[in-house]
Amino acid sequence: MILVVDIGNTNIVLGIYHNKELVHHFRLSTTRQSTVDEYGVMIFNLFRMSDISVKDIEGVIISSVVPPLVNIFEEMCLKFIHKTPLVVGPGIKTGLNLRYENPREVGADRIVNAVAAVNQYKGPLVVVDFGTATTFDCIDELGNYLGGAIVPGIGIATEALYQRASKLPRIELEKPKKVIGRNTIHAMQAGIIFGYAGQVDGIVERIKVEMEAPDLKVVATGGLAELIASETKCIQEVNSMLTLEGLRLIYERNQ
Repeated sequence: MILVVDIGNTNIVLGIYHNKELVHHFRLSTTRQSTVDEYGVMIFNLFRMSDISVKDIEGVIISSVVPPLVNIFEEMCLKFIHKTPLVVGPGIKTGLNLRYENPREVGADRIVNAVAAVNQYKGPLVVVDFGTATTFDCIDELGNYLGGAIVPGIGIATEALYQRASKLPRIELEKPKKVIGRNTIHAMQAGIIFGYAGQVDGIVERIKVEMEAPDLKVVATGGLAELIASETKCIQEVNSMLTLEGLRLIYERNQ
């Protein structure tokens, strides 16, 4: 079995692969203050509840956009799983041709998503990842990673409304029935959900023109993908496990 770990700014997603099949996956809150032992206990308990033995874990791979947690998880893997993890970063084999001006600037999560997308869908395509930030990653017909766009995530925008506008409440992200809200909460939900859907459609339309790819495939992933995708015109598929699959592929390419 292989343990894959995607450390994001908001959540940490873990997956267990057996013979290329994702058999378990878990989601934890990202807590920068948690120690090696605290993360170790959490993961050990998840394993125990799923009848997974640490002895069955053959290898570990980690991608992270939270640098302080990389060392924490490396130490945790050594202490609790007795494995040295592979960390997605410079020098690792991905099989992806990066056409970015400075490839070291590309986030590990974006690289991992692109690896999985090229393998599953081929190009040309764009991956829209609804995470703490919403990212657009573009891949051409030859499988080259071209770059993309980054915008503030839905959670960030929602929290900013609450913090910066004195009379606006903190709301749950739910899709309202109508775009014309008849109360403040529904009005905010309409603005966030339908506004982000329109933003995605607008950016993807511009990407299609720049890439000269009118039939561009659009794949969404990330925790809020399901919520927004159904309100867009451009998103054709939601793949919530895209990042985990990319980690599995990169692990195999480095054996």
